[in-house]
Amino acid sequence: MSAVLVSAAQASSVTPLTVLEKNDYSNWLAQQPSQIQSWLSATGFSGVGAQLLPAADGSASSALFVCDSLDDFFAAGDLSAQLPAGQYQIDNISTTDTLIAIAFAWGAGAYRFEKYKSNDKPQAQLVLADDDVLKVASDMVQAVRWTRDLINTPAGDMMPQHLAAATEEIAEQFGASVTQVIGDDLLTQNYPTIHAVGRASEHAPRLIDLRWGNPQAPKITLVGKGVCFDSGGLDLKPSAAMRLMKKDMGGAAQVLGLAYLIMSQQLPIHLRVLIPAVENAVSSNAFRPGDVITTRKGTTVEIDNTDAEGRLVLCDALTEAVTDQPEIIFDFATLTGACRVALGTELPGFFTNQLQLAGDLMQQGNKVTDPVWQLPLHKPYKDMLKSDVADMTNSVPGPFGGAITAALYLEHFVDDTPWVHFDVMAWNNRKLPGRPTGGEAMGIRAVFEYLQGRYGQ
Repeated sequence: MSAVLVSAAQASSVTPLTVLEKNDYSNWLAQQPSQIQSWLSATGFSGVGAQLLPAADGSASSALFVCDSLDDFFAAGDLSAQLPAGQYQIDNISTTDTLIAIAFAWGAGAYRFEKYKSNDKPQAQLVLADDDVLKVASDMVQAVRWTRDLINTPAGDMMPQHLAAATEEIAEQFGASVTQVIGDDLLTQNYPTIHAVGRASEHAPRLIDLRWGNPQAPKITLVGKGVCFDSGGLDLKPSAAMRLMKKDMGGAAQVLGLAYLIMSQQLPIHLRVLIPAVENAVSSNAFRPGDVITTRKGTTVEIDNTDAEGRLVLCDALTEAVTDQPEIIFDFATLTGACRVALGTELPGFFTNQLQLAGDLMQQGNKVTDPVWQLPLHKPYKDMLKSDVADMTNSVPGPFGGAITAALYLEHFVDDTPWVHFDVMAWNNRKLPGRPTGGEAMGIRAVFEYLQGRYGQ
């Protein structure tokens, strides 16, 4: 995909672009020459959206965009598609935060997934004179594009080894290190639940481990569910439920997008990213309902349902994550349909053992139009995870409170470490400004804003 955000040095013929909020449109219009007023009236411009404006000779010499509110980070999400191909530069806004928001929306809305179907149609470019604005906005857009590309890639080309290669590609850009524990080494190094879930696939399961930054800096660990395809295992999903299971590694995609953003902005932290990457397949050696697995923590888990595999791969990764004693662990996972029932597909739910952190995350998410919503870790529901033959089960048979019981299962493995668990859809079911149908980054900008506010210089 060609760049849609460019520097002034890359500009040639630039069209001035005026960006307004709807409440300011009437005052702006009253100050325009009669020719512009007549043109807007004749074209039936409603006062919302994009419109080219003529010069004296009738050619298009400038452009106008009017939106409800520039506080919405996606207000300009369709702007690159609404304007003809060319280069545009905003002429009436100098506020850094507003320019970053517009540029981010422009870039996010221009996203195309072109791995299998190219699109040579030229796109409108936004020229940014401030190199700092260009850097921040471009990094935000690239983080989202990475996330979307990983999720949109079909499972046949995004198995555990491919996910590892993508991690190494990102790491190489920023001098991060990546190690892996692969296949039967998961057993010898005591990651039994990751191995159990992934062993039935011909694509070897693995734990991917990225580290970056000064080891003396505050430690932050990200954990992402990397189930590259989920058949449901022996508790096989129906075909309709299996259709989008290429996105079940969406949690891994989120943490890689977030890691890209953290590293590109040089946040002064010591970052660790753990991705248990598996395919939950069906074979003669697949794990079974009723099996009991001893986890890395030593807790025995009875398998109630092989389709509740995400929490199994996460629990070993979380057990490893706490060994570094990080200041915070964030995990992302496409974990439960129950969370989607509660909040819909477009609002990620999260659980945390830190009440103050919850409020801060929701506030930062709203600030950058990346809303997240806290759900309760209701402790009495933990009784539902009891087993007659093991320390606990991996899922609850009943249909109620599934997102909560899944989070309570994961909480068992983080001890007292500050922790946030995101249960995300990672997919847009409908097109919205700046958010095309398909894989999506959800919650990562909210977390980055929080981390930047807490640790940024």
